[in-house]
Amino acid sequence: MDASMWIAKTGLDAQQTRMSVISNNLANVNTTGFKRDRANFEDMLYQKLRAPGVQNSTTEQSPTGLMLGTGVRIVSTEKTHAQGSLVTTKNALDLSVQGEGFFQIAMTDGTVAYTRDGSFKLSSTGQLVTSNGALLQPAVTIPANVMSIAIGADGTVSVETAAGGGTQVIGQIQLARFANPAGLQATGQNLLKETPASGAPQVGVPGQAGTGQLMQGALEASNVNVVEEMVNMIETQRAYEINSKAISAVDGMLRFLNNNM
Repeated sequence: MDASMWIAKTGLDAQQTRMSVISNNLANVNTTGFKRDRANFEDMLYQKLRAPGVQNSTTEQSPTGLMLGTGVRIVSTEKTHAQGSLVTTKNALDLSVQGEGFFQIAMTDGTVAYTRDGSFKLSSTGQLVTSNGALLQPAVTIPANVMSIAIGADGTVSVETAAGGGTQVIGQIQLARFANPAGLQATGQNLLKETPASGAPQVGVPGQAGTGQLMQGALEASNVNVVEEMVNMIETQRAYEINSKAISAVDGMLRFLNNNM
């Protein structure tokens, strides 16, 4: 295969992958706490036909070289952890994080996952759980005889009991921060997993040591900008078409060469 055809093919593959990333962003535009992904490109190895700075003669040195690229590839996808807009729900169990930090979720395999989705529910035993039934960590259990639930900006959970029992603190919600949140691994169900790239979690009280504060009765919307993604989609489509036309042009050149030899 002609080298230029192969180079254009790598462009097709890269743009197809980028379109998949954009499609996933648009599909999750209404997913609570979703963080948009970005595809990162890099050029591939070069064929070095003549190195820069070689001596052309005893007194002359080549100021530039002759190097031919071999294409492009997607080297990584990266989540952009920008703050999403807050949507007021007035639901006492809906929480949003303003700033850095993730809720900690206990998984069935004994590990801990992390999420920005604060749409919590009550289990049959009164514990705070995700929409899929996974327990919030540290565990918070709401008594059965409560009239109202208040969750402070610092994560303090207090309830007002029925029959004039007064207000009592029943738990403390903590948040986890990471040195490199972009290194977290998305696993689906609005959950992220710790990886060696993300670093170990730094667990703390909301509002302290750089950790964001909580807001009760509100959820963090997806940070996907539909207009921006549509522009990226059009740009990707045009780039795909250009690479396809490059393959057609090379094919025409080779056909011309074969017919006229």
